[in-house]
Parts: sequence; C-alpha cells; structure tokens
Amino acid sequence: MATSWGYRLRAFAGVATITVLVVVLANHPLTQSLVTAVPPLSGLEQHTATNGDLVDEALTAMIIVLGAFWPLYKPRPRRILDIVSLSHKRVFIAAATLATIGYFDWSTRLPRTTLVAVTVLLAMFAPAWFLYIRSGLQSPTRAVIVGDDLGAMERLHDAADVDILGYVAPSNVSPSETPGIRARTADARSTPRSDGGQPIARTAVGGEKRLADLPRLSGLSTLDETLIQHDADTVLLGFGEPDREEFFGALATCHEHGVRAMVHRDQADSVLVSRSAGGDLVDTDLEPWDFQDYVLKRVFDVAFAATGLLALSPLIAVVAAAIKLDSPGPVLYAQRRTAEFGDTFTVYKFRSMVPDAEAGTGAKLSEEDAGGVDPRVTSVGKVLRKTHLDEIPQLWAVLIGDMSVVGPRPERPELDVDIEDSVDQWRSRWFVKPGLTGLAQINDVTGHEPRQKLRYDIEYIRKQSFWYDLKIVTRQVYQVLIDAAGMVIGGAGADPGTEASDTGEGAPQRADGGERDE
Repeated sequence: MATSWGYRLRAFAGVATITVLVVVLANHPLTQSLVTAVPPLSGLEQHTATNGDLVDEALTAMIIVLGAFWPLYKPRPRRILDIVSLSHKRVFIAAATLATIGYFDWSTRLPRTTLVAVTVLLAMFAPAWFLYIRSGLQSPTRAVIVGDDLGAMERLHDAADVDILGYVAPSNVSPSETPGIRARTADARSTPRSDGGQPIARTAVGGEKRLADLPRLSGLSTLDETLIQHDADTVLLGFGEPDREEFFGALATCHEHGVRAMVHRDQADSVLVSRSAGGDLVDTDLEPWDFQDYVLKRVFDVAFAATGLLALSPLIAVVAAAIKLDSPGPVLYAQRRTAEFGDTFTVYKFRSMVPDAEAGTGAKLSEEDAGGVDPRVTSVGKVLRKTHLDEIPQLWAVLIGDMSVVGPRPERPELDVDIEDSVDQWRSRWFVKPGLTGLAQINDVTGHEPRQKLRYDIEYIRKQSFWYDLKIVTRQVYQVLIDAAGMVIGGAGADPGTEASDTGEGAPQRADGGERDE
C-alpha cells in the first residue's frame, strides 16, 4: 500500500508539473508560430501572454487536467498500449473541457493557438510520464486471500508464490471447521515483520498445514480497512460465484486502493481476464467504470427516459386506447426479469398478445423468433412490434434506475435457468445493468442464438464506456426508424426473425427475456 501511495503522489505531481510546463512552452513565440503555420490554423493570431495571463492559464489548465487524469493515478498492471490509449483519452477530455470553459468564460480561457499547442504537447508527454513511473512498480509481495468459498481459497493459497498475510471472509466461512481443506505452505515458522505487525505466513514447497492456520484478518465489509492496516499490495479473489455483488464489491475496493486483484485460472472466464497466458493466478482485466463515465451514463439514461416519456405521452395515450379497443385485458403487462448480480426487477410493456396466452404452456420461445407466426398476437400487437412502440413503458425502468439504455437484455429468471444448462458462463451477462438495447440487438442476434448473444454481451461488458453506448444507441435509433419507415411505406415492417414475443401476463417469452432484439 505504501508503494501504491507513492505511485499516486508521483503520478499526481508529474501531471501537475507537466501541465504547467506545457502551458509555458505553448505560450513561447516559437511554439505559437509553429501552430499558426499549420494550414487549418493559419488564420489564427499568435498569442502573447502577460505574466498574469500565463499564471491564470497555467492554473486553469492544471486544475482541469488533474481532474481529467484522475483514473490514472491508481496503480494498475496495464499494458503499454493501454496506458497510451487511456492517457490520450484523458487529454481529449481535458481539452474539450478547456475549450468549453473558454467559450463561456473569457477571463480564464486558453486562446485557441495555446489550447492546440497544450493538447498536442500533453498527448506527447503525459503518456511518457506514466510509462516512466510504471517501470517503478514493484512486483507483488504481500497478498491477502479474499472470498467466501473454501475450495477456491485453498487453490489460491496453494498456487501463490507471494507472502500470504491471511484471509478475509464472512464469519460463517471457517476453514477450521472444514476438515480436509489443506494448502501448500511453509512449515510452522513465520517471518516476523519489521514494523512489529502480525507475522507473515510464507509459502514454500515442503511441509503442509491447514488453511485454518492462516489468520482471519476481517470480514468482507471491512476489506478496505484491512488492506490499509496490513499494507497489502495484492488480493487473491476466491468467491464461489464471481458474478455476484460480493465479488464486485471486493474488486471495486481493490481498484479504489490501487491493489492488484488476481483470480485462479479456474475462475478466469472471458469477462474477468483477456489473456490466457501465465500461471495458475491471473490478473483481472475488468475495471469498474471511471467515475466520469458512470455519471455521464446515468445522466444520459435519465435524460433519455424522461425526454422519451414526455415527448411520447400523446402517443402513449393513443396506444393505450387502441389496445383496449382491440381486445379485452390490461393495457400493460408486468413480469419479473433478472437484473444486475442476479437480482430481479419488474419490467412493463404494452400488451401485444391476448390475455393468458401462456396458460398451460409455461415460459417458452416464441415462434416469431424462428420466423414463424404466433396466432396469439393481436392486430394492434403486430403494429406495436413492427414499430417498436411496445417498448415505450420500459423507459420507466430506465428512469428509476432498474435498467440502462444500453446493456444486455434482461431475461425471465426461469429462462435463465434453462439457458444456463446449455450455455456456459451465461451468468456473465449479470456483470452489468440490463438495458433497452445492446450490442447483440443491433447485430440482429435473437434468443434462438444464446451462445452468439452471450459473445456479444461479453464483448460489450469488456468495451463499455459512455461513448461506446452512444454508438450503440445511434445504430439502434437508425434501425427503429428504418423498421417504422418500412411499415409505413411498404407494409412489410421488420424482419420476423428480429421480433419478440411480447406477451400479456404469463405469455410466451423468447430467450432474451421477451424483448425485441433491437
């Protein structure tokens, strides 16, 4: 942990220093002349800053750049190209913020020539600084096992080649009460600590002792305090279900404190790690969202849902009236769907089938998913599906936070169970909040292709960012407009293979949760 804070201080101080030097260099007459010599910028005047202007510009730029680079202050086992890419992303965010400030506040703005020069210079020197201090990170030497599964914890302890300080687990997980749980460790001797703290149980070939001989450091709820108290630099995650909130809570704590998080290869599915090379212990390659991206995503979700519900309110009234006139039964139907970490929530949609369409059949795939015709779909329901209007009530779930605009489509819990029997890692889709649309939907992958659907969902989880969401939403809106135009102009509507079976209470559902693959 001491190494972690040293890295943070070097990263923070380095960015601040580089930003000030870059602003000074950007205001040099030679730099100004080079910028204005570029054809697109040749019409700009060169900027001559006074001492007062230079101080204001440097202070403004330093505050903005320091904030933009916040995610890079935490030590991570990132690859060189990842560091360069993330640094350039942060430079772009800082430049956009500085340009916005300059547009609204002329007293602290950076002139355009200076802003261009600062952006170019930061893109050169900032990645170089992070690559330099990256080389100073020490190899992991002090590990803590964190988990709730004794078998997984045993495998981690047996595979570890670093000092094991102890384990963190719930109070009901006790190795001492589980005979047969053994781990390869040193003999009864322990290595004393120079700071007078608890001795280190060292691992080595030879002598065996039970996992229970390691000290229990704390419970999961106080993991952050434990990492600081014992100066741990590595956490070995041994959870029985690494798709649950407990696992991600521990992973988020590791990232918050700049501690390396590793899992055993047996639990290294395609979401947690990106490469298969290495030994039994592999680094996790799934980071929590940057705070800025998380805020942007939630703001976008609320704005999108609120605007949609308000703008479509007259249409909602028309659709409700048409459903009531077309067939008896409720306007909306509600069903439970699987949410993040395996929880459930209620989703609402406009009813497009006759009431009790699923009576006596149970949950199953719709014939429409395979290109057939489902006789239980009402006349109004056919129009709703082809125009995607049946999806409108789901905006409420987005508004209250049960869903996001972009994410894996939510499933019915009973269908999740059925699919898990034939598709490994299906629960990996629970790593993020479900959405109205996703990568699988814009690629026309239906519930009859669960393996391919899972592949797209995992790809989204690994690539997710606010800007990636915008790309998916843009493609989805385009597809919706094309489907609606096709129905109005040609009467053909959307391809049947991409339509869902949206039902009344208890009606048939497709494997992607009864939702249209948009």
